[in-house]
Amino acid sequence: MLVLRDVALGLTKFDQLRASLGIAPNILSRRLRSLTEAGVLERRKYSERPTREEYLLTQAGSDFLPVLYVIAEWGLHHNGEGRVTRLSDTETGAFVRPIVIDKVTGLDLLDRPIRLTLDDIKDHA
Repeated sequence: MLVLRDVALGLTKFDQLRASLGIAPNILSRRLRSLTEAGVLERRKYSERPTREEYLLTQAGSDFLPVLYVIAEWGLHHNGEGRVTRLSDTETGAFVRPIVIDKVTGLDLLDRPIRLTLDDIKDHA
């Protein structure tokens, strides 16, 4: 998730991601390969000489951003120290606080008793 957060923040090059995340190059390579194979990130060449690639969010990666927004909000509420990810409106600069709304009813899910169930994916196609 931290790789996706950083790519969403605009850190798209391998060295930028490695510096931000502070992880070994082989571990980062594995994570990037896994996210690329899962269709969440795509590699795009940005330099021919030397050959260099950057990592960008795919549509699936962009669709995951609301999950990161809610996790960032959780971190802001529960993290007692260190850095936190803050969300702000790109037009106004105002900080935003995400909530989770049911798409069907428009109700805030945090105010409702919600039960998790496991269903076959074909039931939701």
